[in-house]
Amino acid sequence: MKTSLVDKTKAKLFPEGVLGYLAGPVLALISNSFIANYLLKYYTDVLGLQKSAPVFLILLQVLSVILVVAGNIIVGKLMNRFNTKHGRARPLLLVAIPLIALAFLTMFIFTPFPAADGSNQTLILILVAVGYNLYYAIGYPFYYASHAALVGLSTRDSKARGLLATLSNGAVLGAMGACTMILPFFIDKLFPTPDKAYGVLQIVSAILIGVTAIGIVVEFLFTRERISEEEYEIAQLKQNTETQKIKTSDQWKICSKDKFWWIMIAFFFLYQLGGMLKNASQLYYCNALWGEGLTAESVNAAGGAKAGLIGILGAIPTGLGMVIIWPLSNKIGKGKAILFGGILAVAGGVLGLLAGNNYGLVIAAFIIKALGGVPAMYISLALLADISDHQEAKYGIRCDGLSMTVYGAIMVGMTGIANAIISGVLSAVNYNTETGLNFNMYGDGVKTAMTWIFFGGETICFAIIAILFIFMNVEKYSKEDQEILKAKKVAVEGEQPVEEANAE
Repeated sequence: MKTSLVDKTKAKLFPEGVLGYLAGPVLALISNSFIANYLLKYYTDVLGLQKSAPVFLILLQVLSVILVVAGNIIVGKLMNRFNTKHGRARPLLLVAIPLIALAFLTMFIFTPFPAADGSNQTLILILVAVGYNLYYAIGYPFYYASHAALVGLSTRDSKARGLLATLSNGAVLGAMGACTMILPFFIDKLFPTPDKAYGVLQIVSAILIGVTAIGIVVEFLFTRERISEEEYEIAQLKQNTETQKIKTSDQWKICSKDKFWWIMIAFFFLYQLGGMLKNASQLYYCNALWGEGLTAESVNAAGGAKAGLIGILGAIPTGLGMVIIWPLSNKIGKGKAILFGGILAVAGGVLGLLAGNNYGLVIAAFIIKALGGVPAMYISLALLADISDHQEAKYGIRCDGLSMTVYGAIMVGMTGIANAIISGVLSAVNYNTETGLNFNMYGDGVKTAMTWIFFGGETICFAIIAILFIFMNVEKYSKEDQEILKAKKVAVEGEQPVEEANAE
């Protein structure tokens, strides 16, 4: 039975790119996008944890990062240790399906609705903690770290890899768009009253489990790890299965002294932190600025409509950018594209900070910032793969396992950190769902706080990214790296002596 339905020798736009890196991941990632945008609202507005257990809610999201890191380390070690004829990462995608399903069941089905007398509060807190960590520390790392590794392991063709990276990150945009552009218009249907919202979210969670499973299976069937297959075949030729195992300690020795690797890790940290602060605060921000004077029943609908329109208009340049950024980055380089994009994003962010409640200026600022973020969104994984190639050419081994461990921990863990920051701010401004989210009660303080989280956090992160990428020039080694890797492959396969290959 075939476990991959794409060409073995060459990465192509269809079906591999369209189905394996775009359509499949969009479906697989929708559930995470939903969690990233609305899990905190579920905790605050449905389960009432912002009032009943505010310290628990903050500590849960901060301390769970330790387990998130541990989960990603386990996934990274599995990728390092085992290489099969189907690859290092692809088999782990399938492992994620039952784990994610169990996490969703725990979070939304098994966790009971709060009793009026608070008698089930302890059970709620236990199941919230278990469900949260089942998802973020176990289920999602198995999917996301494996998913993210596929671009770097797909092919040695840098241009084809850039295309796959663009499509892969386009999938993130598509999944996020479903939750930031469409669902906000129906937010009052998702969160009408706490008891009704509880029942609605149970139905939504069951649907998301099915959609996620379908997406992961499609991604598995229409992707291929040509580099992993190459390593597996070489190991078989040598009749030495030990060559399939790469020690994490050896990878760390290489990565720890590689400035390009450190720049990319700092980039992922800043990019994800800023993005999650923006995404998780979007509805709170819109409610704060445009929910004044509204009734408890209408504030969510008004804020949701504003947030949805911001998401739609902001996605237009981001979607168009997916078409433009690949040829542009081939011309000026991936690192320079991210550098210039970061500068533009900072300009948009500053405008947003100054816009106040002028909705037209907010939209303009969001569009400019989104356009500036296009290179970072689409080609960062391809640039990380270039760094892996450079490490392999220079030291003889790839560090994809360690890189994906750290990358996955950052991309997953920043959601908790961002939500914890927002939770702390909400507590500081006395956010209380019993008041119907009427932000008019809190004066201008909450507006300022939400504006700085929504616009300010990402703007600061992009400013630092722009500075870091002044020093990112790994691409100047790409041609030489590919020649070295090709010569080594030919030598190992015995098509010419090792001495002759090295001489080339």
